[in-house]
Amino acid sequence: MRILAVIPARGGSKGIPHKNIIPLRGKPLIAYTIEAAQKATCLDRILVSTDDQEIAVTCKRLGAEVLMRPSELASDSATTLSVLQHVVAELGKEGYSPDAVMTLQPTSPLRTARHVDEAARLFAADPMADSLVSCVKVPHIFHPLSVMRETEEGYLLPFFDQFQPTRRQDKEPVLARNGAAIYITRTDNLAQYVFGGRLLPYMMTPDASIDIDGSEDFILAEQCLDM
Repeated sequence: MRILAVIPARGGSKGIPHKNIIPLRGKPLIAYTIEAAQKATCLDRILVSTDDQEIAVTCKRLGAEVLMRPSELASDSATTLSVLQHVVAELGKEGYSPDAVMTLQPTSPLRTARHVDEAARLFAADPMADSLVSCVKVPHIFHPLSVMRETEEGYLLPFFDQFQPTRRQDKEPVLARNGAAIYITRTDNLAQYVFGGRLLPYMMTPDASIDIDGSEDFILAEQCLDM
């Protein structure tokens, strides 16, 4: 299976400007994702999609192929799906058409080449799968049946109108997307979604699933990298 890896990295960020190239342990944040992709054995091609020249220069220096995206795909309202569709369309003009596209978010610095290869092998082994997403197990205290809402009077009610079990063993295990560090989508399905249809889960640990959103996440990632 020919898998194209796309690393979407726009310059704007509401939380931390130019977050994708802020140093983490002496390397730009996006370097961890580029290096994981480069060390993986399953990828046919690796490409960074960005609107930002500084990010583009950084990624090229790290040995990554870069495709500049139009300004309309750099706004807060632009979707990952539209970015992937743009990449596939542009590469199609040169005759390149992968079987599947793997999306690697640059905000997941603890996702490794091993994770990339394991997810790719899992997906390739299931010809019926339409897509894949990396996941973590949801702790039982955050289970959907444990979630509550606060009324206007300040009292709590179950979020779902059904019995709330208190014992862990009485709750069905559930999963959550972890950022997501890894998406894989059959190219034909990108007309509709990034993930959907017959969706495979690829399990990752909470530590490996750290998603950099705010400054406190940089501190947490540094602590995990030191372990």
